[in-house]
Amino acid sequence: MNTDEAKKVLETALLCAREPMSIHSMKKLFVELDDKGRELGAGLGSDAIRLMLEELKYDWRDRGIEVVSLASGWRFQSRPEMKQYLDRISPEKPPKYSRATLETLAIIAYRQPVTRGDIEEIRGVAVNSQTIKMLEDRGWIDVIGHREVIGRPALLGTTKAFLDDLGLASLSQLPPLQDLADTRGSDAGMEALEAALQENFDKAAAPVAADDGAGDMDVAAGAGTSPVEVPIHDPAPGRHNQETNDEFN
Repeated sequence: MNTDEAKKVLETALLCAREPMSIHSMKKLFVELDDKGRELGAGLGSDAIRLMLEELKYDWRDRGIEVVSLASGWRFQSRPEMKQYLDRISPEKPPKYSRATLETLAIIAYRQPVTRGDIEEIRGVAVNSQTIKMLEDRGWIDVIGHREVIGRPALLGTTKAFLDDLGLASLSQLPPLQDLADTRGSDAGMEALEAALQENFDKAAAPVAADDGAGDMDVAAGAGTSPVEVPIHDPAPGRHNQETNDEFN
């Protein structure tokens, strides 16, 4: 198979894939098998595939969709400037999540790994178990370990699915914020967290179903009332994200 044919295969696979494709998955496209299913040769290496991906990015540079690298792999997606037109064929306003839910997600994203107790200490309210479960079901957070203290509380972190839905390749691309400890008890601080995540959520394409409205058991008046829009992802929980998108991720 020559380079042009290989690039066509790769382009087709990316266009048809329902989820981002890792370099490891792409390599399987080019492994030749004998009649017994045994591999014949090494196929294409990671460097060759990365070169083709860069060529595809260049080939599609003037189109309405682009090739992007995310936390869990590569995919085609619409360019941000196309959103206003795509919205015309899907005019429904997306459902929204409560402020309490997004605050919880923001704290996990910026302070991870954290326990439920850490979140409650920062927010000053008791976290509803359904809020944590909903974020886990969406695939945005996962248990990544346990703190070695009495009771061994679960440590929570964000997943690759969370970064994928924000269109990011790593946590380092999240907008910088002041130390979350400085936001304790500060409505302004939590609003800053909301705004930072919302800016990125707005770049995502599709909405999710709203949360059940149960919210958290807030002890501060008025907390958890401002709705915020978020994007969709396959509900299966994702693995904890890594800082780099290597060939297995």
